Amino acid sequence: MEASAGLVAGSHNRNELVLIRGHEEPKPLRALSGQVCEICGDEVGLTVDGDLFVACNECGFPVCRPCYEYERREGTQNCPQCKTRYKRLKGSPRVPGDEDEEDIDDLEHEFNIDDEKQQQGAGVQNSHITEAMLHGKMSYGRGPDDGTEGNNTPQIPPIITGSRSVPVSGEFPITNGYGHGEVTSSLHKRIHPYPVSEPGSAKWDEKKEVSWKERMDDWKSKQGILGADHDDMDVDVPLNDEARQPLSRKVSIASSKVNPYRMVIVLRLVVLAFFLRYRILHPVPDAIGLWLTSIICEIWFAVSWILDQFPKWFPIDRETYLDRLSLRYEREGEPSQLAAVDLFVSTVDPLKEPPLVTANTVLSILAVDYPVDKVSCYVSDDGASMLTFEALSETAEFARKWVPFCKKFGIEPRAPEFYFSLKVDYLKDKVQPTFVQERRAMKREYEEFKVRINALVAKAMKVPAEGWIMKDGTPWPGNNTRDHPGMIQVFLGHSGGHDAEGNELPRLVYVSREKRPGFQHHKKAGAMNALIRVSAVLTNAPFMLNLDCDHYINNSKAIREAMCFLMDPQVGRKVCYVQFPQRFDGIDAHDRYANRNTVFFDINMKGLDGIQGPVYVGTGCVFRRQALYGYNPPKGPKRPKMVTCDCCPCFGRKKRKHAKDGLPEATVDIGTDGDKEMLMSQMNFEKRFGQSAAFVTSTLMEEGGVPPSSSPAALLKEAIHVISCGYEDKTDWGLELGWIYGSITEDILTGFKMHCRGWRSVYCMPKRAAFKGSAPINLSDRLNQVLRWALGSVEIFFSRHSPLLYGYKNGNLKWLERFAYINTTIYPFTSLPLLAYCTLPAVCLLTGKFIMPSISTFASLFFIALFISIFATGILEMRWSGVSIEEWWRNEQFWVIGGVSAHLFAVVQGLLKVLAGIDTNFTVTSKATGDEDDEFAELYAFKWTTLLIPPTTLLIINIIGVVAGVSDAINNGYQSWGPLFGKLFFAFWVIVHLYPFLKGLMGRQNRTPTIVVIWSVLLASIFSLLWVRIDPFIVRAKGPDVKQCGINC
Repeated sequence: MEASAGLVAGSHNRNELVLIRGHEEPKPLRALSGQVCEICGDEVGLTVDGDLFVACNECGFPVCRPCYEYERREGTQNCPQCKTRYKRLKGSPRVPGDEDEEDIDDLEHEFNIDDEKQQQGAGVQNSHITEAMLHGKMSYGRGPDDGTEGNNTPQIPPIITGSRSVPVSGEFPITNGYGHGEVTSSLHKRIHPYPVSEPGSAKWDEKKEVSWKERMDDWKSKQGILGADHDDMDVDVPLNDEARQPLSRKVSIASSKVNPYRMVIVLRLVVLAFFLRYRILHPVPDAIGLWLTSIICEIWFAVSWILDQFPKWFPIDRETYLDRLSLRYEREGEPSQLAAVDLFVSTVDPLKEPPLVTANTVLSILAVDYPVDKVSCYVSDDGASMLTFEALSETAEFARKWVPFCKKFGIEPRAPEFYFSLKVDYLKDKVQPTFVQERRAMKREYEEFKVRINALVAKAMKVPAEGWIMKDGTPWPGNNTRDHPGMIQVFLGHSGGHDAEGNELPRLVYVSREKRPGFQHHKKAGAMNALIRVSAVLTNAPFMLNLDCDHYINNSKAIREAMCFLMDPQVGRKVCYVQFPQRFDGIDAHDRYANRNTVFFDINMKGLDGIQGPVYVGTGCVFRRQALYGYNPPKGPKRPKMVTCDCCPCFGRKKRKHAKDGLPEATVDIGTDGDKEMLMSQMNFEKRFGQSAAFVTSTLMEEGGVPPSSSPAALLKEAIHVISCGYEDKTDWGLELGWIYGSITEDILTGFKMHCRGWRSVYCMPKRAAFKGSAPINLSDRLNQVLRWALGSVEIFFSRHSPLLYGYKNGNLKWLERFAYINTTIYPFTSLPLLAYCTLPAVCLLTGKFIMPSISTFASLFFIALFISIFATGILEMRWSGVSIEEWWRNEQFWVIGGVSAHLFAVVQGLLKVLAGIDTNFTVTSKATGDEDDEFAELYAFKWTTLLIPPTTLLIINIIGVVAGVSDAINNGYQSWGPLFGKLFFAFWVIVHLYPFLKGLMGRQNRTPTIVVIWSVLLASIFSLLWVRIDPFIVRAKGPDVKQCGINC
């Protein structure tokens, strides 16, 4: 489908398919006539047929015929820009290396144009030769011959045949200039054969003259890319040795850091056991209720600590080698062999997720440092908003200028909003004299782009009574967001998919799945599954990267970092996904509400990486498509079993135990290919994947690609089909395939299912953060976000996928990994004992009782040892992980704040959903930025919500308890201060943990610091009570004590 073909909307169930043209103005390509040679400066000239001479079919780099002939005869035989070996064109003499090419002297035979001329006439087809050469890249790798020449009828491949379709590069098939199907199937030939020589071979160095070298060096110096001379390169052997090395490696934490950490964990476990034993065996008779409550809470805290601590027993780091990745998959003179990647961006409400934020994410994707023909960006608009559609159209137009600017100067990050807001020296490492001028021009272009986007937002604030109307007068298909057809628009694809300099751009596709009343759409998980299917039909890349609309690519080499794991021939095949840590912009310096979540991303996730891999956290994750399809990982060869006789009955039983489902062990131990062959013969594909022949065929292509016989019309029809609202009915989608349904935190479930199948995941932490996003810095917004996460965990706990019960059959999930998943589902329930434990200090202070009896000196050692082990564990964790003490302390504080508020409400809502069927609505976290005049204005905004009630109540009663306890001690004398200290320590522990919450309640600090206000209120209350108790203005009469002496003393 061409990029300017229009919006495709339709419904498979209603047998509707509509093409809306004219909404977008066609984008003119760079004129091809009048080009000059970039080497000698002469005119490029024309061919003998009157067409523009194109030397390189790969990139279209302007070179005249004399320079082309000279390079093939005397030079490297490669294009100066893309390093692809020059193809022999019509009329060119043969040179060494042409023997491996097809013995045809006419370039037109490369595309079988002679056959078409016989059918359509030479005059019509001459106009397509140049286009075919310029877009030859589009059909790269489509196989030798598909047998459909001269037949433009769309063909859908049969659902499953005995042979598999040819794996191809992730591309849309090409349409001709009239939109009537494919140009011809002859374009499916490989038109760029691999070169027969490589750097370092004899052909590389022979017959190179100084004049040619000087001309090439002069051209390179003008372009600013002058690098090492090929003559000075070593031979192939060292390069090949380096390319065969692993693409990544594990880096174990230094034993001097991790061994003391493990010893302290064991010591803390022993001390905890003695402490709990002492607490259980020494009750408090006069406060048995308080004692029993505290014992239950402490036992729960101990179990929760074990589940959280022991998955961090094997922390590791990882290193990647991007240079080895390039040496192995991007050799000079050959097309890139890196795997294609489909990138998913999901958005729902453009008013809560501003289009400018989404546009920056899309622009960072289009400018990523990865081969453009391997990148496809799919934007899911689950709200069917015309605002998102029009904003994406403006983004595609601006990308034609932004992408070449990023790649020319190598800027980071490649999201314009964040690049232009950097307060750094943007001239650092920039040597091109034109950089300043072009940067200023690009900034002006971006400001104009922002004005256009903001104008669209302003227009969208008031919905017309008749609904939105497109530019051509057609009503917008998504006017009813709950009842609309599926929509697909290719903004950047084939025609029109070039930047301002004529270079190819990655594909950009708008997708809005069909929605109808009466169907269950499964929120974000359903939208992601729709993207899986539509991308499989159109491009079918073997790997997928999903991002939230507010998470832009901060490191342009992030995809290459992931490929170092996924494409590693030694360990990559068993990796289901590569998870990157989440990093955030716009957070206050002190991170009041622990938005960065550094303890989880830098400690817990590193620990899981040493077991079976990190959990999936919803964004910034590169998936293997086959893993999401429910396939099992490939099994390595097993070691031979020891041969035993049948005389020992125990060995015989063990021998039979290894067989599964009645199959011999050798039959069970098969790889991924064997699994697929078994599935082809045994399983019902329609039941599993749905009734789409094109999609089912794509699921068997492990290396990706689309079937070579597919036409654009057929692919678009299938794409509309697979995003229809009834496609998933009676299939395994959401149960065993794709993103798993059943929880609003579908990310945890999806990763858990893959780990249960035996896959492992990898945690990648490059030095420069791969992705960055926005986080809610307002207290109420932050608590609502935590509430949503906790509610999803509660839903998983009560579902059939609960880690407590699920996944034991195959034994693929390691025990420490299961501990981590159990902890992710039960942590909200910690809110119940935590709330009770935070209430105990106030009750003790007000009643004069305590949860512990008077302890001896020996018993006090248990308490001292426990506190020392707690602090030692935290210090050693910070030592090996690099987390600062402030980040660690903020995490501890928000654990209490979130535990007594959001987690508590999540447990209540989860129980209501399970027991009473009362569902809760999913609220999208607002991504809008704060006031431009104050970057952290949102931090001080007060938004009332019921989540604030429990922490506020705890603060008030503990402060009142402190005041009452101190007053009572003053009134009763010196002997009452001893027992008071333990109660006060307990109360101050609660108040200090809730201090950030109290600051959020106080709002903006204009003059008086919050701590002053707190102590002022506290001391004022104490002195007021003392004043009332002493009452110095009343004269007390002194006399004998009647009770002691009697009346007649």
